[in-house]
Amino acid sequence: MTDTVLLTARDLTKRFGDFTAVDGIDVEVHKGESFGFLGPNGAGKSSTMRMIGGVSPVTSGELSIFGLDPATHGPQIRARLGNCPQKDLLDEELSVQENLWVYGRFFGLSRKEVRERATELLEFAQLSERRGDKVEPLSGGMKRRLVIARSLINNPELLLLDEPTTGLDPQARHVLWDRLFRLKRQGVTLIITTHYMDEAEQLCDRLVVMDKGRIAAEGSPRDLIVRYSTREVVEVRFDTDDHSAHADSLGGIGERMEVLPDRILLYADDGDAAGSAVHSRELAPLSVLVRRSTLEDVFLHLTGRTLVD
Repeated sequence: MTDTVLLTARDLTKRFGDFTAVDGIDVEVHKGESFGFLGPNGAGKSSTMRMIGGVSPVTSGELSIFGLDPATHGPQIRARLGNCPQKDLLDEELSVQENLWVYGRFFGLSRKEVRERATELLEFAQLSERRGDKVEPLSGGMKRRLVIARSLINNPELLLLDEPTTGLDPQARHVLWDRLFRLKRQGVTLIITTHYMDEAEQLCDRLVVMDKGRIAAEGSPRDLIVRYSTREVVEVRFDTDDHSAHADSLGGIGERMEVLPDRILLYADDGDAAGSAVHSRELAPLSVLVRRSTLEDVFLHLTGRTLVD
């Protein structure tokens, strides 16, 4: 990662009438990094991406991309951007390669250039053998890879990926992660929104956790875990419908306790010692599992476990 700043946001705000979707956030994205916006549905991630992509005007605050203002230099910015939206928006009546050809022409590429670029991208996306097939019968993972290939047709310096793997099965997600990792190795800067914790840990060098339009925390996945959680977590399950009844009996074990309907979480830097302490109290739990702390623990600690509509 270099010190070149590609994107700067200061007090960035987006309102829809009386509703504030993005509430005064500050962000910097550096050339060559993979930067993430992590948050629950409705946190303001997509609204932020739409402002960055130049398809939604900024309500207030400052936004600079490549040193340019989207309000006055939108076309110049979009020429250097790749955009992979949440919805695929492919032309299902066209073939796989025709989708790339048509999109490439929007950027003024010659017929020769767009065909050469399409051939390269279909190989990158592992879709060369399906180049002549119609889009409609493709699997969800193939369509998603095609959308990413299409977003790269103009050789962008910055690629926006809004919930890139939503709805995909685990195998398709991992194939897509591999493609994105390769892009980053090639020097493409990535900005990713996601609500998948494992995806954020896998793909992001640095991220912000958004909640209710604001930034709740910022840092690398490892930094956030160190700052907001413990090194390990002990999951204790009992044969009961009310785990709160066992909370007092586990008091004093670990640094923090969280009681859930189906288990009790004990946060501790030494999970084995905490697990041994549980067994020493002769409580007869169904299971005691020690695992490393994850970004999901941080996320739920910062944003809560209540479902947001």
